Amino acid sequence: MSSSSHLIKPVLFVLTSHKDLGQGRQDSGFYLPELTHPLHVLEEASIFTEFASIKGGLPPVYGVDLADPINAHYWNDQAFQDKLNACPALADVNSDDYSAIMYVGGHGTMWDFPDSPAVLAITREMYEQGQVVAAVCHGPAALVNVTLSDGSYLVAGKKVAAFTDSEEHAVGMVDAVPFLLESTLKERGALHQAAEDWTNNVVVDGSLITGQNPQSAAGVGEAIRDALLS
Repeated sequence: MSSSSHLIKPVLFVLTSHKDLGQGRQDSGFYLPELTHPLHVLEEASIFTEFASIKGGLPPVYGVDLADPINAHYWNDQAFQDKLNACPALADVNSDDYSAIMYVGGHGTMWDFPDSPAVLAITREMYEQGQVVAAVCHGPAALVNVTLSDGSYLVAGKKVAAFTDSEEHAVGMVDAVPFLLESTLKERGALHQAAEDWTNNVVVDGSLITGQNPQSAAGVGEAIRDALLS
Protein backbone atom coordinates (compact mmCIF):
# COMPACT_ATOMS: atom_id res chain seq x y z
CA MET A 1 0.00 0.00 0.00
CA SER A 2 1.38 3.36 -1.01
CA SER A 3 1.01 6.43 1.14
CA SER A 4 0.67 8.34 -2.12
CA SER A 5 -2.74 6.71 -2.57
CA HIS A 6 -4.16 9.16 -0.05
CA LEU A 7 -3.24 12.04 -2.35
CA ILE A 8 -5.26 10.54 -5.21
CA LYS A 9 -8.70 11.94 -5.89
CA PRO A 10 -11.52 9.35 -5.76
CA VAL A 11 -12.48 7.04 -8.60
CA LEU A 12 -16.06 7.62 -9.76
CA PHE A 13 -18.05 4.48 -10.56
CA VAL A 14 -20.96 5.20 -12.91
CA LEU A 15 -24.02 2.94 -12.84
CA THR A 16 -26.93 2.60 -15.24
CA SER A 17 -30.43 3.67 -14.24
CA HIS A 18 -32.10 1.46 -16.86
CA LYS A 19 -33.97 -1.63 -15.69
CA ASP A 20 -36.58 -2.79 -18.20
CA LEU A 21 -35.21 -4.78 -21.14
CA GLY A 22 -38.65 -5.33 -22.63
CA GLN A 23 -39.78 -8.37 -24.65
CA GLY A 24 -40.68 -10.25 -21.48
CA ARG A 25 -37.05 -10.44 -20.44
CA GLN A 26 -35.82 -10.26 -16.90
CA ASP A 27 -35.12 -6.93 -15.28
CA SER A 28 -31.59 -5.67 -15.65
CA GLY A 29 -29.48 -2.75 -14.50
CA PHE A 30 -25.83 -2.92 -13.54
CA TYR A 31 -24.08 -6.24 -12.95
CA LEU A 32 -22.98 -6.40 -9.32
CA PRO A 33 -19.58 -8.15 -9.68
CA GLU A 34 -18.50 -5.54 -12.21
CA LEU A 35 -18.82 -2.98 -9.42
CA THR A 36 -17.67 -4.99 -6.41
CA HIS A 37 -14.56 -6.62 -7.89
CA PRO A 38 -12.81 -3.44 -9.11
CA LEU A 39 -14.09 -1.61 -6.03
CA HIS A 40 -12.40 -4.21 -3.82
CA VAL A 41 -9.09 -3.81 -5.67
CA LEU A 42 -9.13 -0.03 -5.27
CA GLU A 43 -10.17 -0.10 -1.63
CA GLU A 44 -7.39 -2.61 -0.88
CA ALA A 45 -5.02 0.01 -2.31
CA SER A 46 -6.60 2.72 -0.09
CA ILE A 47 -7.95 4.57 -3.12
CA PHE A 48 -11.24 6.29 -2.36
CA THR A 49 -14.30 5.65 -4.49
CA GLU A 50 -17.64 7.34 -5.12
CA PHE A 51 -20.73 6.29 -7.06
CA ALA A 52 -23.08 8.07 -9.44
CA SER A 53 -26.03 6.83 -11.48
CA ILE A 54 -27.41 8.27 -14.68
CA LYS A 55 -30.66 9.52 -13.15
CA GLY A 56 -29.47 9.70 -9.53
CA GLY A 57 -30.64 7.54 -6.66
CA LEU A 58 -30.60 3.77 -6.34
CA PRO A 59 -29.57 2.04 -9.56
CA PRO A 60 -31.19 -1.27 -10.54
CA VAL A 61 -28.93 -4.27 -10.06
CA TYR A 62 -28.69 -7.92 -11.06
CA GLY A 63 -26.05 -10.62 -10.64
CA VAL A 64 -26.41 -10.57 -6.86
CA ASP A 65 -24.59 -13.88 -6.33
CA LEU A 66 -23.78 -14.03 -2.64
CA ALA A 67 -21.76 -17.23 -3.11
CA ASP A 68 -19.17 -14.81 -4.48
CA PRO A 69 -17.41 -13.64 -1.29
CA ILE A 70 -16.60 -10.18 -2.67
CA ASN A 71 -20.21 -9.64 -3.67
CA ALA A 72 -21.35 -10.86 -0.24
CA HIS A 73 -18.87 -8.61 1.57
CA TYR A 74 -20.25 -5.48 -0.06
CA TRP A 75 -23.91 -6.45 -0.45
CA ASN A 76 -24.16 -7.17 3.29
CA ASP A 77 -22.40 -3.91 4.20
CA GLN A 78 -24.75 -1.09 5.17
CA ALA A 79 -22.29 1.60 4.13
CA PHE A 80 -22.18 0.14 0.62
CA GLN A 81 -25.98 0.02 0.45
CA ASP A 82 -26.21 3.60 1.71
CA LYS A 83 -23.75 4.67 -0.98
CA LEU A 84 -25.86 3.00 -3.68
CA ASN A 85 -29.05 4.62 -2.37
CA ALA A 86 -27.45 8.05 -2.30
CA CYS A 87 -26.03 8.08 -5.84
CA PRO A 88 -25.97 11.59 -7.26
CA ALA A 89 -27.03 12.01 -10.87
CA LEU A 90 -24.00 11.94 -13.14
CA ALA A 91 -24.97 15.38 -14.48
CA ASP A 92 -24.49 16.81 -10.98
CA VAL A 93 -20.88 15.72 -10.44
CA ASN A 94 -17.72 17.66 -11.32
CA SER A 95 -15.02 15.93 -13.33
CA ASP A 96 -12.30 17.84 -11.44
CA ASP A 97 -13.22 16.02 -8.24
CA TYR A 98 -12.03 12.62 -9.56
CA SER A 99 -8.87 10.93 -10.72
CA ALA A 100 -10.70 8.39 -12.84
CA ILE A 101 -14.13 7.43 -14.09
CA MET A 102 -15.23 3.81 -14.34
CA TYR A 103 -18.32 2.73 -16.28
CA VAL A 104 -19.71 -0.43 -14.72
CA GLY A 105 -21.32 -2.94 -17.06
CA GLY A 106 -24.68 -4.65 -17.10
CA HIS A 107 -27.18 -4.84 -19.93
CA GLY A 108 -29.01 -1.72 -18.75
CA THR A 109 -26.06 0.41 -19.85
CA MET A 110 -26.89 -0.26 -23.49
CA TRP A 111 -29.99 1.93 -23.19
CA ASP A 112 -28.92 4.93 -21.14
CA PHE A 113 -25.11 5.27 -21.42
CA PRO A 114 -24.62 5.95 -25.16
CA ASP A 115 -26.75 9.09 -25.52
CA SER A 116 -26.54 10.52 -21.99
CA PRO A 117 -25.42 14.16 -22.28
CA ALA A 118 -23.69 13.77 -18.90
CA VAL A 119 -21.75 10.72 -20.09
CA LEU A 120 -20.71 12.47 -23.30
CA ALA A 121 -19.57 15.58 -21.44
CA ILE A 122 -17.73 14.14 -18.45
CA THR A 123 -16.01 11.43 -20.48
CA ARG A 124 -14.65 13.95 -22.96
CA GLU A 125 -13.58 16.32 -20.18
CA MET A 126 -11.78 13.67 -18.17
CA TYR A 127 -10.11 12.06 -21.17
CA GLU A 128 -8.87 15.38 -22.50
CA GLN A 129 -7.59 16.33 -19.03
CA GLY A 130 -5.54 13.13 -18.93
CA GLN A 131 -7.64 11.47 -16.26
CA VAL A 132 -8.27 7.72 -16.46
CA VAL A 133 -11.39 6.62 -18.35
CA ALA A 134 -12.30 2.98 -17.72
CA ALA A 135 -15.17 0.63 -18.54
CA VAL A 136 -15.93 -3.07 -18.35
CA CYS A 137 -18.19 -5.52 -20.24
CA HIS A 138 -21.18 -3.47 -21.45
CA GLY A 139 -19.77 -0.38 -19.72
CA PRO A 140 -17.97 0.67 -22.94
CA ALA A 141 -21.46 1.49 -24.25
CA ALA A 142 -20.59 4.81 -22.59
CA LEU A 143 -17.82 5.33 -25.12
CA VAL A 144 -19.56 4.68 -28.44
CA ASN A 145 -20.81 8.24 -29.00
CA VAL A 146 -18.19 10.28 -27.11
CA THR A 147 -16.47 12.80 -29.36
CA LEU A 148 -13.40 14.86 -28.53
CA SER A 149 -13.00 18.60 -28.98
CA ASP A 150 -11.79 18.06 -32.55
CA GLY A 151 -14.99 16.19 -33.41
CA SER A 152 -13.38 12.75 -33.67
CA TYR A 153 -14.69 9.74 -31.79
CA LEU A 154 -12.74 9.09 -28.59
CA VAL A 155 -12.42 5.39 -29.45
CA ALA A 156 -11.21 5.98 -33.04
CA GLY A 157 -7.80 4.37 -33.42
CA LYS A 158 -7.81 3.21 -29.77
CA LYS A 159 -7.37 -0.36 -28.61
CA VAL A 160 -10.41 -1.38 -26.58
CA ALA A 161 -12.03 -4.45 -25.10
CA ALA A 162 -15.78 -4.83 -24.59
CA PHE A 163 -18.49 -7.49 -24.39
CA THR A 164 -18.16 -9.28 -27.71
CA ASP A 165 -20.84 -10.03 -30.27
CA SER A 166 -20.00 -13.70 -29.65
CA GLU A 167 -20.74 -13.33 -25.94
CA GLU A 168 -23.97 -11.45 -26.71
CA HIS A 169 -25.05 -14.41 -28.85
CA ALA A 170 -24.06 -16.80 -26.07
CA VAL A 171 -26.34 -15.08 -23.54
CA GLY A 172 -29.21 -14.89 -26.03
CA MET A 173 -29.52 -11.11 -25.92
CA VAL A 174 -28.76 -10.18 -29.52
CA ASP A 175 -32.41 -9.49 -30.30
CA ALA A 176 -32.97 -7.57 -27.06
CA VAL A 177 -30.14 -5.04 -27.03
CA PRO A 178 -30.51 -1.86 -29.10
CA PHE A 179 -27.15 -2.45 -30.81
CA LEU A 180 -24.18 -4.81 -30.70
CA LEU A 181 -21.39 -3.25 -28.69
CA GLU A 182 -18.36 -4.78 -30.42
CA SER A 183 -19.72 -4.03 -33.89
CA THR A 184 -20.59 -0.45 -32.99
CA LEU A 185 -17.19 0.26 -31.44
CA LYS A 186 -15.58 -1.00 -34.63
CA GLU A 187 -17.87 1.27 -36.69
CA ARG A 188 -16.54 4.19 -34.63
CA GLY A 189 -12.99 3.24 -35.58
CA ALA A 190 -12.03 1.40 -32.40
CA LEU A 191 -9.36 -1.28 -32.61
CA HIS A 192 -11.42 -3.90 -30.78
CA GLN A 193 -9.31 -6.56 -29.07
CA ALA A 194 -11.39 -9.71 -28.59
CA ALA A 195 -10.39 -12.71 -26.50
CA GLU A 196 -12.16 -16.05 -26.13
CA ASP A 197 -15.62 -15.81 -24.55
CA TRP A 198 -15.59 -15.45 -20.76
CA THR A 199 -11.82 -15.01 -20.43
CA ASN A 200 -10.08 -12.17 -18.61
CA ASN A 201 -9.15 -9.53 -21.19
CA VAL A 202 -8.07 -6.06 -20.11
CA VAL A 203 -6.76 -3.55 -22.66
CA VAL A 204 -4.87 -0.39 -21.73
CA ASP A 205 -4.34 2.33 -24.35
CA GLY A 206 -2.88 5.39 -22.66
CA SER A 207 -5.40 6.58 -20.07
CA LEU A 208 -8.18 4.44 -21.58
CA ILE A 209 -8.74 1.14 -19.75
CA THR A 210 -11.35 -1.37 -20.89
CA GLY A 211 -12.29 -4.96 -20.08
CA GLN A 212 -14.28 -7.51 -22.03
CA ASN A 213 -16.62 -9.23 -19.58
CA PRO A 214 -17.33 -9.97 -15.91
CA GLN A 215 -14.17 -12.07 -15.76
CA SER A 216 -12.20 -8.91 -16.57
CA ALA A 217 -13.68 -6.71 -13.81
CA ALA A 218 -10.97 -7.21 -11.18
CA GLY A 219 -8.31 -6.76 -13.86
CA VAL A 220 -9.79 -3.41 -14.85
CA GLY A 221 -9.63 -2.40 -11.20
CA GLU A 222 -5.97 -3.46 -11.09
CA ALA A 223 -5.19 -1.45 -14.22
CA ILE A 224 -6.89 1.65 -12.75
CA ARG A 225 -4.96 1.18 -9.50
CA ASP A 226 -1.66 0.77 -11.33
CA ALA A 227 -2.30 3.83 -13.51
CA LEU A 228 -3.10 5.98 -10.49
CA LEU A 229 -0.19 4.76 -8.37
CA SER A 230 2.43 4.92 -11.11
